[in-house]
Amino acid sequence: MKTLLALICVSSVLGAIAAEKSEIPSCCAPAPAALGFKAACCVEEKPAAPLTDKSLYQLNSAWTNDAGGSVALTTLRGRPVLIAMFFASCEYACPVLVNDLKRLEAALPEDVRGNVQLVLVTFDTKRDTPPALRAFRERMELGPQWTLLTSTPSAVQELAMLLGVKFKQDSRGQFAHSNLITVLNAEGEIVHQHAGLQGDVSTAAKVVAQLPR
Repeated sequence: MKTLLALICVSSVLGAIAAEKSEIPSCCAPAPAALGFKAACCVEEKPAAPLTDKSLYQLNSAWTNDAGGSVALTTLRGRPVLIAMFFASCEYACPVLVNDLKRLEAALPEDVRGNVQLVLVTFDTKRDTPPALRAFRERMELGPQWTLLTSTPSAVQELAMLLGVKFKQDSRGQFAHSNLITVLNAEGEIVHQHAGLQGDVSTAAKVVAQLPR
């Protein structure tokens, strides 16, 4: 009787193991059971939909953030973006522009605010190295939802043209430039622009809040 019970028990265990294995997809690689690991299954990822011809993310230029890391504009895809161009040693307009971005962010509903990325792109490609951008981040108390970028002069000029931002450096190294906040949808398409400084940002906030999520 004991032998029969033992055989029944072993058979049940083997059956459970076989059933468990039958539920594991064929693409899964079994992990060593002795180490207590479960099978690691592959996940089939669907290819991303192609970008539209209006998306800024079609630009294949390379960018560097204030941490010194390489960034592609396509990494911003998937959520709304507020983007503006600036330079870190600006004596007046740029700090005001950043504060306008902060006011716009604060005007968003709380559930929208956490899904928005804020991006600052410098046109001072010589002086605004990653450490200089990092110092600007600290000085302006910008949180992790802010991305500060620099690139080559040609890449910056190309993006500025698409955004409609004009800039020109004077003999003192300062820049005369447009003060423009651009709203991009999740696909990198321009859906709204706010021009000027210290203006009413409620219209821009409404546009962002109504974007698909």
